[in-house]
Amino acid sequence: MSSGRVEAYAEAMLTIALAEGRLTDVEDDLFRFARTLDGNDDLRLALTDPGLPVERRIAVVEELLGAKVLRVSTALAAFIVAAGRTNELSAIVDAFVEKAAAERSHEVAEVRSALPLDDGQRERLAAALNAATGKQVELKVIVDPEVLGGLVARIGDTVIDGSVRSRLEQLKEQL
Repeated sequence: MSSGRVEAYAEAMLTIALAEGRLTDVEDDLFRFARTLDGNDDLRLALTDPGLPVERRIAVVEELLGAKVLRVSTALAAFIVAAGRTNELSAIVDAFVEKAAAERSHEVAEVRSALPLDDGQRERLAAALNAATGKQVELKVIVDPEVLGGLVARIGDTVIDGSVRSRLEQLKEQL
């Protein structure tokens, strides 16, 4: 998909979320759905299967998200799937998240952690990333057991890797 089309979908999603007055909630819902889709091959295969009728693919999205997220979030995710853009959903959502953050004059920090972070940890991490980058950041935390321990933060093109996994790899290279 062209980046222009990704941007157009993301802009449309932003317009809808703003009109509904639920930008942050829609952003969080779709971000989590995109990461779930990225991490689940069976789900991705089901939602991209041309042999499965569009109505059934939409029903899968509605069953998966239904009571867990806002109706507008479910409708946006279902729209992307119905439009045949499931393979680009993560790129569209990432562009949407960037636009939503820009709407609030913030940058998005995608943080991977082996364990969920509590509110205090999130606040301290946000403050540290604000100081390190000189930008106002919003955290989007992804629990990723492959990190093993520590954190990996990505803000735009900047990656800050404080994970145990990367430290072990560095030690292995030195030995």
